[in-house]
Amino acid sequence: MGLKPDSWIRKMSLEHGMIEPFVEKQVGKGVISYGLSSYGYDMRVSDTFKIFTPNPYNAIIDPKHMDPRLMFEFKGEVCIIPPNSFALAVSVEYFRIPRDVLTLTVGKSTYARTGIITNVTPFEPGWEGFVTLEISNTTPLPAKIYANEGIAQVIFLEADEPCEVSYADRAGKYQKQQGIVLPKVQEE
Repeated sequence: MGLKPDSWIRKMSLEHGMIEPFVEKQVGKGVISYGLSSYGYDMRVSDTFKIFTPNPYNAIIDPKHMDPRLMFEFKGEVCIIPPNSFALAVSVEYFRIPRDVLTLTVGKSTYARTGIITNVTPFEPGWEGFVTLEISNTTPLPAKIYANEGIAQVIFLEADEPCEVSYADRAGKYQKQQGIVLPKVQEE
């Protein structure tokens, strides 16, 4: 398995639609950077968020039965995440992952240095969709997230051979997701 450079990411995106829209160079003047980097791609966060609210229902967070009343929807250029809270968001870019590629995603250092952590699970071989981003404010202060700017870097790892069963083959529950997708358990 090997790390893929910018030339491979550019080719796969322009010729095969791996990342759409694709920004061919790093954009960084006056914004949190996004676009193609040396060995990855810095994706952007869109202007659509679901922010956790105070818990008036004495609810418990349950990944098998997420109560949508615990979040409120927000659309705007700057999202404020309350202290010690969390928001879900969605990427600007749509990804199509080849059958012989796995990605790892890490938060941008600009956010990490302010106590804002972005979590994204790996994009499995054959997965495609907009990315649901988990953004945590670990600080005791409100935190700003800037829409349409960089939020996390995707690193592409290519295997020596394609996988036997891809995410698409097994009809993964988050395949071709649109918008912010809440946690769900696959039906039996």
